[in-house]
Amino acid sequence: MINAKHLRLNVIRPTLEAVGLWSFSAENLLMGTAAQESRLGEYLVQLGNGPARGIFQMEPATLDDIYKNYLAYRPNVQGKVDAFLSPAMSKPDNLTCNLAYAALMCRVHYMRVPAPLPEAHNVEAMGRYWKRYYNTPAGKGTEAEFIENYHRFVEV
Repeated sequence: MINAKHLRLNVIRPTLEAVGLWSFSAENLLMGTAAQESRLGEYLVQLGNGPARGIFQMEPATLDDIYKNYLAYRPNVQGKVDAFLSPAMSKPDNLTCNLAYAALMCRVHYMRVPAPLPEAHNVEAMGRYWKRYYNTPAGKGTEAEFIENYHRFVEV
């Protein structure tokens, strides 16, 4: 598991600030997403040979959809995101190996949502938001798990 303070202060915050996508709400939502999806970095590939990759457990199909249906229409944002890519590896491999890129892709995933981000300190609202827009209603994760994992891994 990645130290929560280090992830927050040395990866998520500076990366989002560098591209103008930082807010405390976004930062906390990404911390919660990483806590729920990978136990804050304990898992870098989906258990059971699933396709999800990285600390945010994004699937390559989701990554492709973000590029095709969102970033393709926002070249300014795409340029900022792509500046963080390691050219020596594929985009899915960047999700696994490149924490800054993975954080940006998670943030962009949430940018596609028309609803505003939940308040920065409302863990219950973050859990609902994550469930509805990241895990989806059909996903196995629950709001209760998100809340529990946020408290367990982020608030240390």
